[in-house]
Amino acid sequence: MTPDKPHSGDEAAAPSPEELREKAEATREELGETVEALAAKTDVRTRAREKTTAVKHQVAEQATQARTQLKDRATHAAHAVQDRATHAAHAVQDRTPEPVRAKAAAATEQVRDRAVHVAELARDKAPEPVREKADQGMQAARAKRAPLLAAVGALVALLIIRRSRRHR
Repeated sequence: MTPDKPHSGDEAAAPSPEELREKAEATREELGETVEALAAKTDVRTRAREKTTAVKHQVAEQATQARTQLKDRATHAAHAVQDRATHAAHAVQDRTPEPVRAKAAAATEQVRDRAVHVAELARDKAPEPVREKADQGMQAARAKRAPLLAAVGALVALLIIRRSRRHR
């Protein structure tokens, strides 16, 4: 196959010089891509960095998911405990006889009256900076009056029930 003498049956099948150049260029491009792929596979440092980065992202994502799950579970547990405590307080209150509740209310009123009286005496004799701090404390107590009274009432009811059980 010399270029000077074409064979009689190969004229139609023989590629032109332009086709040969295009084919050679395509082969070079494929070879370049193959070399780049092989070089990337043999670059251990870069592959290790990429793997480390991927693992870091995966661990961070898993930590975020775990944190969210723990927070959700803690919130759920807190609500469950709060519901049980409310239910227990209502159960104690429902089981407490009316005379005991009346005595607890009367005792609460007496304590409140005495506390007001003592507070008035202390206010009259306290210096101005102490009075200001006391006012701040009173405002905080007033803001949280209902939970405070509920807790005191439940405590009194619990103590009375406990005392009545001991005397049986």
